[in-house]
Amino acid sequence: MQDMTTPSLRRRLSSMLYESMLLFGVLFISGWLFSTLLQQRHALYLRHALEAWLFLVLAAYFIWFWLHGGQTLAMKTWRFKLVDLSGRPVGIWRATFRFLLAWLWVLPGLALASTMNDRHWMLVLIPAGNLLLWALTVYLDPQRQFLHDRIVGTRLVNSAPTAKPKATTGAADPKST
Repeated sequence: MQDMTTPSLRRRLSSMLYESMLLFGVLFISGWLFSTLLQQRHALYLRHALEAWLFLVLAAYFIWFWLHGGQTLAMKTWRFKLVDLSGRPVGIWRATFRFLLAWLWVLPGLALASTMNDRHWMLVLIPAGNLLLWALTVYLDPQRQFLHDRIVGTRLVNSAPTAKPKATTGAADPKST
């Protein structure tokens, strides 16, 4: 029987911070490969193609991990995983839809700051406010799930720590001789 309790908001946000550090490396290498293979000499040259490429890399990263065990690297570290409402692994359509809806963490704030022609600190404060509001949506759900999980029909649950193999004792053991 699987533990269906929800990890705390603090653990989930900590996992997201850790995930962002891991993704920095993934996106750095992906951007470097793109720039090298396509001979990008200027940041604006092929900019939209690079953005699309990095979006696809992010999609592949998250969807692949969610389909293969329900855990990204950070989720394994923080010991929780993604399942559907009945506790089964998610399918490709749910994982893809969840990935797309998770962009609501940042896109509305960026779009609002852009339409208001804000510059400097407002380009940070408005998206940060969006992040805060999205994180607080857990308090609208009785199981404390994020809004995008509620819409998609997924949930984050605690996972048991991986069992370590026990050492066998026998004649080959130097302590027994």
